[in-house]
Amino acid sequence: MIGTEAFDQFVSENRWAVITTIRKSGQPSSSVVAYARDNDTLVVSTTAPTLKVRTLENDPRVTITVFNDAAPFNFVTIEGHVEIERENLESATHLVFENIQGSGFSEPEDLPTWLKTQQRVILRIHAKRVSGVIR
Repeated sequence: MIGTEAFDQFVSENRWAVITTIRKSGQPSSSVVAYARDNDTLVVSTTAPTLKVRTLENDPRVTITVFNDAAPFNFVTIEGHVEIERENLESATHLVFENIQGSGFSEPEDLPTWLKTQQRVILRIHAKRVSGVIR
């Protein structure tokens, strides 16, 4: 479970989040990502050359804020650490595509080739602290 029962359910019901990593200078860097649940971790598929991957290679601490896209704009923030996975990415990537169904993005037919061509990695987020506002 991720946080309280209400937070856990909220994370399961949504698909978009803002991920914040820490640059070498100490300055935070944020971007919007799609995510999925994989038991008690969150997984994000991204390309290896991105700033978020480079910052996480230097400092695995992360904050990810899951939000809904309608009023009253609830959110759950998860602080934790990341493992960067570079192999066996298909299962976690499938979870992300499954979670964003209906949003205009679809899983490529040849997922293994797409993963390699796109230089994808999986960011596996382990929760240490969970907070938020659910109205």
